[in-house]
Amino acid sequence: MALFRSNLRAVFFNKMLLLVKVKLSRQRKTLSWFRNLMTHHCQEEIKSRLKSGNACYHSVQNLLSSSLLSKNLKIKIYRTIILPFVLCGCVTWSLTLREERRLRVFENRVLSRIFGPKRDEVTGEWRKLHSEELMFCTPHPILCG
Repeated sequence: MALFRSNLRAVFFNKMLLLVKVKLSRQRKTLSWFRNLMTHHCQEEIKSRLKSGNACYHSVQNLLSSSLLSKNLKIKIYRTIILPFVLCGCVTWSLTLREERRLRVFENRVLSRIFGPKRDEVTGEWRKLHSEELMFCTPHPILCG
């Protein structure tokens, strides 16, 4: 009778262990599905925010390339008009390297419009500023510093 009880306990314990494993695997699958859904949602959110930022950027593009405004005023225009469209809700974003790069490209395009071309000291030709030079030109890193 004691052997039967211990076997019964072992079978019961194995079934419970199997149920726990099945439940954990379901939870992992659910968590993985939820993580993929949130990543996809984040990517779509960033795409729509960058579209809004591009539309805003094109509406003030003439101001940013104007020689009548100072560079500091142009940076203020960028920070107060364009950036709120791009960064609305960014606290909840979990960025991948691809999305970080997209944001950096957007920022570099705006900053290159603000700072304009630079004359090369050796050849005397005009050239675009590189991303490192653009980051060096701004007093504080704005997006992906």
